[in-house]
Amino acid sequence: MSISTKTGDRGQTSLFSGERVWKNELRVQAYGALDELDAWLGDARHIVEDPSLKELLAQAQQKLYLAMGELANTGETLAQAIAAEDVEAITAQIEALEKETPLKGLVLPGSLPQSARLDICRTVARRAEREIVALARETQVSTHILQYVNRLSDLLFIMARVLEARAGAIRYADSQKLNK
Repeated sequence: MSISTKTGDRGQTSLFSGERVWKNELRVQAYGALDELDAWLGDARHIVEDPSLKELLAQAQQKLYLAMGELANTGETLAQAIAAEDVEAITAQIEALEKETPLKGLVLPGSLPQSARLDICRTVARRAEREIVALARETQVSTHILQYVNRLSDLLFIMARVLEARAGAIRYADSQKLNK
């Protein structure tokens, strides 16, 4: 069977439930944004050298895969993709990395190629979160998915800062110029 089914040639796609919807519907945009984030995380795994951070990225990809499945389903056939425990676990990871790298002001992103890539992932995560919020305003969406994506953007931010701190490369915005 070919991946080119031609069933989407007129602007519609199928959800897991079998329902046909327009490709620009909020549900498709929400899981599409997570799909883009997943691809960027895969890219980041190739340039982030720290094994523990690579593993966090791989874990996030697994969770996003499940979240996309849940968002692409209007039926009740899938189990909840993201649970409260997943949100608690990612929050604990953020807190552990924050202890390693306390911040002293507004950070200018992208001091290193690795941190720049994580910052791209972070901004895609923020956009995905906005897409999920838009969907949640129209229909029921798991609060855990929304919380997880919110925390994931925070995790990506602190991961980037950890890499910069280890390299002595964190750059801060000039707060005096911001206050003028």
